[in-house]
Amino acid sequence: MTTEDRQLDVRTEAPARRHDLIFSTYAALGAGEAFVLVNDHDPKPLHYQFAAEHAGQFSWDYLESGPSTWRVRIGRPDSVDGD
Repeated sequence: MTTEDRQLDVRTEAPARRHDLIFSTYAALGAGEAFVLVNDHDPKPLHYQFAAEHAGQFSWDYLESGPSTWRVRIGRPDSVDGD
């Protein structure tokens, strides 16, 4: 794990582009790495999408929960069963 996780601030991105950016950032992570998503609303629907597509292969930790800014640390575990 790095000392400071990279930040992905999607607040200025078009809503239609946000999930693509988030998932491509996640795909580029190595084992044990993470990034901090910065968003202007609670990304709970994104969590459901991660759970459906990457069950057991990600971590999700709220660092800030509104009212105007949400920060979520999204990471890959050091090891994933089946790898």
